[in-house]
Amino acid sequence: MAGLASSLLVLVFIVAAIVTWVAGVTLSKTTDALDARLGLGEELGGLLLLSVAGSLPEVAITISAAAQGNLGLAAGNLIGGIAVQTMVLVVCDIAVGGKRPLTFLVGALTPVLEALLVVFVVSGVLMGSLLSPSTAVAGVVSPASIGIVVAWTFGVYVIDRVRKKPRWSITMEGSHPGRQLRSEAHPTEPHPFASRTTGQVAGMFAGACTVTLGAGVALEMSGSTLAGRAGINGVVFGATILAGATALPEISSGLAAVRLGDYALAFGDIFGGNAFQLCLFLMADLIAGSPVLPTAGGQNAWLASLGVSLTAIFAMGIVVRPLRCHARLGPDSMLAIVVFAIGIAGLFVVPH
Repeated sequence: MAGLASSLLVLVFIVAAIVTWVAGVTLSKTTDALDARLGLGEELGGLLLLSVAGSLPEVAITISAAAQGNLGLAAGNLIGGIAVQTMVLVVCDIAVGGKRPLTFLVGALTPVLEALLVVFVVSGVLMGSLLSPSTAVAGVVSPASIGIVVAWTFGVYVIDRVRKKPRWSITMEGSHPGRQLRSEAHPTEPHPFASRTTGQVAGMFAGACTVTLGAGVALEMSGSTLAGRAGINGVVFGATILAGATALPEISSGLAAVRLGDYALAFGDIFGGNAFQLCLFLMADLIAGSPVLPTAGGQNAWLASLGVSLTAIFAMGIVVRPLRCHARLGPDSMLAIVVFAIGIAGLFVVPH
């Protein structure tokens, strides 16, 4: 795409973002339908499949960027995406209606465990960025990339056990957690594509995967070229504009969860996706042929800290349960906006 005019590249980027949104919505719905019919999320292998399906835009961008040696863009999109996708919860808070904050309504502590898993794997990213490239396994894979995958797998296993057999009980008056898993039947709404056969739904799922991957590659190639022409470094672009484009499906699924009253699921989708996408550093290492984390640098460390801060704000909000909204926002969402603005502004002054 380097030979295209900038105006055409902007058009390609916009179209690819729209396609990512539409395909992401279809992917989310078909994943929900297949999960309900096949019980995919009941085992770790199924959970991995569902996580990959939900992170396909990031998968495509990581593959494309790593293959071209654009490691800053790959790392910036994966790490910076955590902060951007966590801010989707602000959009969900607005959609609740303004009577009670989203964190008041959640009524479950499982999202707090999912938030802690995000913090756990992000700490692995920060530690991995401090390792020397010489520590790479076979000179290719960072030990931290392997450790992140192991930590995520263990964390998901623990959270799944807690969800199925909690060893505590809580009472949150006025809460409305909704469903804990998308495979559970909704009391009033049928699962998506209830009139279609499982084969048809699987075909739609495969088609949505293909389109999402193609759109992700187009986003990365057009975006990285535009960023280069504008003099924007890959970390900043990947963590802001590109991460915002790939967060569009999360906005759609989050709003759908809120509309159905599945407030705990809205948090689970965001925190779960954030924790999983850091596992993609292992794939980035293999494709690039060298460890990506040691090249992360100060800007990505800043972004990782920003993601942890935003995650902690909403996790604390679930426990504190603020009662009132202001301008349709809970106090935690308002604090998150301030912290996010400071974090993005600071990104432009952190040495790279």
